[in-house]
Amino acid sequence: MAFPVHRMRRLRASEGLRSLVRETTLNPGQLILPLFVCPGEGVRREIGAMPGNYQLSVDELVRECAEAQALGVGGVMLFGLPETKDEMASGAYAEDGIVQRAVRALKRELKRLVVITDVCNCEYTSHGHCGKIVDGEVDNDTTLEWLALAAVSHARAGADMVAPSDMMDGRVAAIRAALDAAGFSNTPILAYAAKFASVFYGPFREAAESAPQFGDRRGYQMDPPNAREALREIELDIEEGADMVMIKPALPYLDIICRARERFDVPLAAYQVSGEFSMIVAAARNGWIDRDRAMIESLVAIRRAGAQIILTYFAKDVARLLD
Repeated sequence: MAFPVHRMRRLRASEGLRSLVRETTLNPGQLILPLFVCPGEGVRREIGAMPGNYQLSVDELVRECAEAQALGVGGVMLFGLPETKDEMASGAYAEDGIVQRAVRALKRELKRLVVITDVCNCEYTSHGHCGKIVDGEVDNDTTLEWLALAAVSHARAGADMVAPSDMMDGRVAAIRAALDAAGFSNTPILAYAAKFASVFYGPFREAAESAPQFGDRRGYQMDPPNAREALREIELDIEEGADMVMIKPALPYLDIICRARERFDVPLAAYQVSGEFSMIVAAARNGWIDRDRAMIESLVAIRRAGAQIILTYFAKDVARLLD
């Protein structure tokens, strides 16, 4: 009997061999931990739909970030829950807003930590949409003014990077111009360039208390079936001055990540969103899958598709597991 010359199993025979020839690697420095900051002191309120994640007051946020930094996590992304909401999203760009206060506290205590701020309005508006409502719709160009103000206020507080997530047309250009005019020409922009109108955001809306009070966001977030349009969105954001781009969600859009990696040379991020996280956790709690293996396999898939950076609620767990 003739045996095959090429035996692919030879290099799978032990963990040492598998590690030696592994094509895709995962390390904590490639991960960004999303966090939710809220008013008060000593607040650590668990999010029901996202076990192990919390709404944190600024003092608790500093402790959480210190732990993440010690574990080697690449940075954090901040989302704010303001004391009050209004139709003008005024808490988003107030100099004493919750995110602005959080950034200043983090930069006092953890100077090396990379702090990225989400720039959007949905957490701050009384109606839960991402901008000013005119005749029942989000007015694009007025919303750009709010986004620019928020980005500048975050940079002034000390943010290392700002990340617009609203999907308004022209927001990257507006934010870049505002940052430059305010003296923050070195502050980079991570654009949520292809953000799809996804069902997988459900748990996040509980965490950020940002569910729309009427309608939905499909008029400005992307239609899930559209891949070529996603590439066009990414291209436009790069042309407007984005330093990094993000695709959100991650696992249902691995094809978009792969195509973007092949076409664009800027750093590429992907967001493993709340629904992706919660599905793995829920299945593991039911004994249907191994939590750690599913966590690692899902993140490796996102890296293998081409994302250099992953925003994930598993960041600390992965760092501990890989240590």
